[in-house]
Amino acid sequence: MTDDTLGAVDPVLVARWLEGWTRSRETPPPVADHGGLRVDVGLPEQRVRYVFTELGPAIPALAATIHEPYMFLKACASPEAMRAILPPPWSVQPPGYLMTCDGPMTGVMAEVGGLPAGYRLEVNTGAKASSVRVVAEDGSLAASGWVVPVDEFAIYDRIETDPAHRRRGLGRAVMKALEGLAREAGATRGLLVATDDGRALYETVGWSLHTLFCTAEIPPPVPAV
Repeated sequence: MTDDTLGAVDPVLVARWLEGWTRSRETPPPVADHGGLRVDVGLPEQRVRYVFTELGPAIPALAATIHEPYMFLKACASPEAMRAILPPPWSVQPPGYLMTCDGPMTGVMAEVGGLPAGYRLEVNTGAKASSVRVVAEDGSLAASGWVVPVDEFAIYDRIETDPAHRRRGLGRAVMKALEGLAREAGATRGLLVATDDGRALYETVGWSLHTLFCTAEIPPPVPAV
C-alpha cells in the first residue's frame, strides 16, 4: 500500500489530534467550519488553521475567499492532490504524516533506561498538558516534547532535539518519558504528526502511518532588501 492509497481517514483520530494540539499550544479549541475544523491560533505568523479529513469542493471555495498570508489550509491528502484543487497563489508544503501507536512503543525506545552522562531530565505535569525537557550540562535545552491526554488518546507534540545534541538517544528518551506520563493519565493510544525525519524514527519503534497530512498557504511577501 503506497502513501497515496492508505484507505479511509478516521475523522475521530484527526479530531482528537487537533484537540490535543490546541491544548498543547494553549489556543481556543477547534470549531466546525466549512465542513472541516477551524482553530483560531491568533499568532502573527499563524492566524487561523483549517483542517479537513478529505479533499472536496469546500477547500477551493474557502481558499478563494482568503487573500492574505498566515491562514493555513490543512488536509489529509497528498501535496499533489491538494495542489491540484487550489488556485494561485496558494502554495503547498512538503507533507507531514499523521501517525498512530496503539500499544507500548517497541524496539530500541522501549530499552532506553536513562540519559547519557551530562544530561538530566525535567518533567512538568500540567492539568491539560505535560512536558519533558532534557537539559545539557551547561544548562542549555537539548531536547523536549509535550503530551496531551484526550480520552484514551495521547497526543504528542513539539518533539524536538537541538541539532548539536542529536544521535545520542535524547529524542527516544523524551518519547519514553512522555509515554509514561500519558499512561499515568489513562491514555494508551498515541497520535502525532511527523516530519520525514520523525516518521523514519517513529516507524522503528512501533508507530504506523495513518494518512498523509499536507498544508497549503499563501506565501508571505518577501521583505525588501
